[in-house]
Amino acid sequence: MLENSMLYPKTTVSRRSVSLDGMWKFWIDETGTGEKEGFADGIPGNDTIPVPASFQDFYTKKEIREFAGDVWYEREMFVPGEWEGKEVFLRFGAATHRAEVYVNGRKITEHEGGFLPFCADITGAVHYNASNKVVVKVNNELTVTNIPCGETIVLPDGKKMNKPYFDFFNYSGLQRSVYLLALPKEYVFDFDLNYEITGKDAVIHFHIQTTGEHEVALALYDEKGRQAASAMGKSGIMKVENAHLWRVHNAYLYRLVIYILDGDVIIDEYEQEIGIRTIQVKDTSILLNGEPVYLKGFGKHEDSDIVGRGFHIGVMKRDFELMKWIGANSFRTAHYPYSEEIYQMADREGFLIIDEVAAVGLFESLMNFMEASSGKKSAFFKKETTPILLKAHKKAIEELITRDKNHPSVIAWSLLNEPETTDEAAVPYFEEIFALAHELDSQKRPRTFALIMNSLPNTCKCYQFSDIIALNRYYGWYVKGGYEISEAEHLFRQEMDAWKALDLHKPFIFTEYGADTLGLEHKLPSVMWSQEYQEEYLNMTNGVFDSYDFIKGEQIWNFADFQTTEGILRVDGNKKGIFTRQRQPKDAAYLLRNRWRGLPENFKG
Repeated sequence: MLENSMLYPKTTVSRRSVSLDGMWKFWIDETGTGEKEGFADGIPGNDTIPVPASFQDFYTKKEIREFAGDVWYEREMFVPGEWEGKEVFLRFGAATHRAEVYVNGRKITEHEGGFLPFCADITGAVHYNASNKVVVKVNNELTVTNIPCGETIVLPDGKKMNKPYFDFFNYSGLQRSVYLLALPKEYVFDFDLNYEITGKDAVIHFHIQTTGEHEVALALYDEKGRQAASAMGKSGIMKVENAHLWRVHNAYLYRLVIYILDGDVIIDEYEQEIGIRTIQVKDTSILLNGEPVYLKGFGKHEDSDIVGRGFHIGVMKRDFELMKWIGANSFRTAHYPYSEEIYQMADREGFLIIDEVAAVGLFESLMNFMEASSGKKSAFFKKETTPILLKAHKKAIEELITRDKNHPSVIAWSLLNEPETTDEAAVPYFEEIFALAHELDSQKRPRTFALIMNSLPNTCKCYQFSDIIALNRYYGWYVKGGYEISEAEHLFRQEMDAWKALDLHKPFIFTEYGADTLGLEHKLPSVMWSQEYQEEYLNMTNGVFDSYDFIKGEQIWNFADFQTTEGILRVDGNKKGIFTRQRQPKDAAYLLRNRWRGLPENFKG
């Protein structure tokens, strides 16, 4: 069981939540001696930096942008006297990739895993009705024992450098919001919901965890504020008559309020918007509320100018408006869990999410986007350190599912992206990962992983674990691009025929496909990198998708151009975006809009 609650911060009759977002003091620990020099009591200098944000793109020095090691954050916070007697926590939306938290010079907690929240119980460390000093040490070095995977090298001049096994920039820091929380001694720790639809009615199965023994009551309110159902107890069912179902682009949200009661006195109150819907895989169909749905959308990144991977509420709004404009209904949180606010927005807007844990780079390659197509084998899961990685991976899955399991928008778990699966050593690793996800999720959502191009029907040892087969394929880009696109289509169809011959009775989706395109590049006749070639590539790819009934989704790579490690194969980042990094359309956006808005939600149903 997790040490601290993962519930999103709320202010209610019993809870207080104060944002600590803003300008924090900041120090880059170039010598790695901050701990020895007493930074836990306060950091040197006068530099400040915004939280939430990645630290890399604010400065003009390359040594800062590429820095690998410890960075330190500090700020003062006032803890009100009336909070004495409550449980007081600091809650971090994320600290990439590992953090140590100090309050008034005292180490409170540490956490590894850069894309999920954690709490520091500071009840016994704070001064009430007084100012308190928070110091956080964040380390962004990549290893093969934590996800996402990579390595950290030392250059001849003594500077460290991150070498990711993945194709996106290693943005880091305090990239999500920080909250100061006050909770009652006895509080709602966690809850699980599952749904049944029975004609016009619905049944909500619930299980509530609290930190005490007092009575629990639940109340469900509709969008007009009328009570739709109620129940008593920590486990049981609520019957909802004439239930409004949560649907794609027609998201009906109820408000669930959970109370801990001592007679008529409320000890704790927590509330969350929920959507009544079911999700299952049956034969080759993905069923939402028992009806087939065809996925149209994107692989995305949390990535934008200046703030990097930092959560940006304005960028979030723009992204959803563009996805609605183009006719998308879904996205994958490639390649890590996103900020919680994005899931809340998807709940409200009726988007479907394939929720991905940060298990990317489990294929030893500094250019996996090229070597994935070369037949290279890395026997990644044969390392002596694999048991340490597995432990970190399982902890991240537990945190992911605990955080996101009650979002109606989350319809599947993606447990790895492009791992090495051609060696038998991957099989026991996958068995444990997939079994854990099934065990933790009361809704038993479908599980998947994104297959790298080396993972073919006759080479992949692990596709049988997936409930949905998710393929990342680049025929016409990394394989036989340009004038050889006709041969690319032949090879693509050859692979799909081989999958068809296996008769797996599972839905297939494409979680990546695409072609790098410069937003201002036009060329007639087409050449690779031109807008014309991106459209030529998409017309070929779409034709293949439409030729196979078991293909039930297409999520193009990528929604928008994004930053990567610099190199001769990347022009200031990955340019496969259908939109530029500034969220303006390339020509292909209009092609996809015409296609997706013309496809019914139950296409191939």
